Amino acid sequence: MAEALLSLSDIVVRHGDSTVLHLSRLEIRRGEILAIIGPNGAGKSTLLRVMGLLQQPSEGKVLFQSEEARRENVLLMRRRMASVFQEPLLLNASVYENAALGLNLRGLDRAEIRRRITPWLERLSIAHLSSRRVRTLSGGELQRTSLARALALDPDLLLLDEPFSALDPTTRESLLGDLQDILKQTGVTTVFVTHDRHEAFMLGSRVGVMREGKLLQVGPSLEVFTRPADESVAEIVGADTRIPAVAERSNDGVTRFRFDGGVAEATGAFTSGARVIFCIRPEEIILSAARDREKPNHFTVKILKIIPSTLHYRLLLQCGDSRLSALVTRSSFMDLGIKEGDDITASFEAAAVHVIGKE
Repeated sequence: MAEALLSLSDIVVRHGDSTVLHLSRLEIRRGEILAIIGPNGAGKSTLLRVMGLLQQPSEGKVLFQSEEARRENVLLMRRRMASVFQEPLLLNASVYENAALGLNLRGLDRAEIRRRITPWLERLSIAHLSSRRVRTLSGGELQRTSLARALALDPDLLLLDEPFSALDPTTRESLLGDLQDILKQTGVTTVFVTHDRHEAFMLGSRVGVMREGKLLQVGPSLEVFTRPADESVAEIVGADTRIPAVAERSNDGVTRFRFDGGVAEATGAFTSGARVIFCIRPEEIILSAARDREKPNHFTVKILKIIPSTLHYRLLLQCGDSRLSALVTRSSFMDLGIKEGDDITASFEAAAVHVIGKE
């Protein structure tokens, strides 16, 4: 396992009588990309400022490269970090001058600055804009300039605070793809804060989930998205179907559960009578016009609402007193020929169910 570049322990941040961040322990490993996801007000940006030594916690310790951050060494540590924020912090100057700002402040000569800046302007597709004043740039071009400035510093730790949230979808997708390639090629240790599940899953080698100032779960991206630790995490990562159920019996690693809508099977052994929450991601629910109610995990459901988007249709379904959420592609939706109020068969594999214990 890679060593920790940054370690936080027993971190508390208070604003007056309110605790906005309470973190027992978190380590950022060299070379990893940690995506922090959570709703607005979860404490994500506060955590990033503590990591970047821009905010001193009310309690706790921050260690950078195994050395505790203190008043006398914090400036030297900050020089090994670079940050990109939601709103680009740029001077009213040219793209090149803004990209070179950090290196100028560190006293590098003009030739060395040019040697280090030029490849990043080219890699981020803004070399042709180098003489343009930043006030003439689009939002995506402004963020590319901010990224060039940060990456030219060759930081040990790159901190990104929702850098794409203000961009239009096309620009965001393009910049996200470029950043994914850059991080993979450079191997720079990165912490990326976002409220967007797609961005977190696409970029993060690990994902941390926050709510109300606490880190609820952190782990490999696929694990967090498919095996949330509790209902709060399940909601944040998009496991929209969450159904209370009771275990009836287990056999050969599969447990039969009863819920308000029928009986379903899920992998894993559970004690009879155990109360749990079924969590199923919407893409795991399969819709069919066939009537297969006798098969395990097949149910007749009523379509309550159809929500179209460019790639998928999201369907909200009623199964007894339980609600399900399913995603289908546009072509599948057209083939099904369904409308709100119709009955249809919904099914899922036993292995697609993640079971969260309530007791």
